[in-house]
Amino acid sequence: MILLVQIAAILAAARAARWLVKPLGQPPVVGEMIAGLLLGPSGYGWLMPAQSAALFAPESLPPLNALSQLGLVLFMFLVGIRLGAPRGGAATRRVAVVTSATSIAVPFALGVWLASILHARLAPAGVSVLPFSLFVGAAMSITAFPVLARILIDRDLLTTELGVMAIACAAFDDVTGWMMLGGVMALVHAGDGRMLAVHALVFAGYLAVMTWAVRPALRWFAARRGAAFGSPDDLVLVMLVMLLSAAATEALGMHALFGAFFAGLMMPKTPSVERAFVDRVEPLTTAVLLPLFFAFTGLRTEVRLIDSADLWRDAALVMAVAVVGKGGSSIVASRAMGLAWRDAGALGALLNTRGLIELVVLNIGLELGVLSPVMFSMLVLMAIGTTCMTSPIVAWLQPRS
Repeated sequence: MILLVQIAAILAAARAARWLVKPLGQPPVVGEMIAGLLLGPSGYGWLMPAQSAALFAPESLPPLNALSQLGLVLFMFLVGIRLGAPRGGAATRRVAVVTSATSIAVPFALGVWLASILHARLAPAGVSVLPFSLFVGAAMSITAFPVLARILIDRDLLTTELGVMAIACAAFDDVTGWMMLGGVMALVHAGDGRMLAVHALVFAGYLAVMTWAVRPALRWFAARRGAAFGSPDDLVLVMLVMLLSAAATEALGMHALFGAFFAGLMMPKTPSVERAFVDRVEPLTTAVLLPLFFAFTGLRTEVRLIDSADLWRDAALVMAVAVVGKGGSSIVASRAMGLAWRDAGALGALLNTRGLIELVVLNIGLELGVLSPVMFSMLVLMAIGTTCMTSPIVAWLQPRS
């Protein structure tokens, strides 16, 4: 009964928040992120502690977490399916490659530098500088591909040169960011250089099997089914591949979400395949399962832990480094490649959005013990803040015709 009431409360809060942020020009995911934060100890738990403790008692949360993790596995698989080869002409691809590389390298380097400064105060006990710094650097490099695509669609920019460039940059950023995170997670689990080498070799074998065996098999199967692809048997077969891939990367110490994401990347990029999953799997995932994840993240986020001027200064520094590193470097790189200032600014704002993908990464860091609750809360606020600022900036720089 508690689980059913929890789900009902979360879905009602998420839907209400989506309605409230829509007039502000924000994508629905922003409302769901805010709703999740307000359901936790930073909102509901602070205003009505007794009722919050009854509804979200710690011993009642494992089933909620399990459902949210299933939603994340499906979501990351869908993200992988949607990531296709970069479109556009040679000039567009050239700008996208340079901007993408810059928007990964600069925030990663700045994140590592920032984490090395904050390590003594904000890292969990027993976590050394290297994994803490590498994880924060990788987290700073993430772009929320689904949110970015949603904003482009809402602004009628998806098929423009700016939209094509932004999608190409975000796709490159997502793949590179998850590869870096996979390396950091392998380092945390391995513990020493010898075990890390073993993990790397086994992971290389996994990539080889997925690329040269699973991917051709999926292409053959999709081509054989053709336009008829999408039956329950078809979906179950693909889901088995996704689940086995997720289980394999979990066993390798790189988290199941990476395996689900990579399985999506291996799927053939045909209209029938994408339509089958977008029409049948995505609605349940985004409308029901993902709000559970936002709520579970909110239950882990305690803004009141940032309870001093020094900690709020650290939180402001985290936000500044995130915006300058990701958005600023993207603007400079794309402007240097010949984009007009308005287009370069819009591209930087789009790539600076963290959204759901950042929350996924941060929850992984908290589960691994690499992030402390205080640092986790700071980074969650950064993820929400950078996502909220994207739509207004893009609307200002790229007004509708």
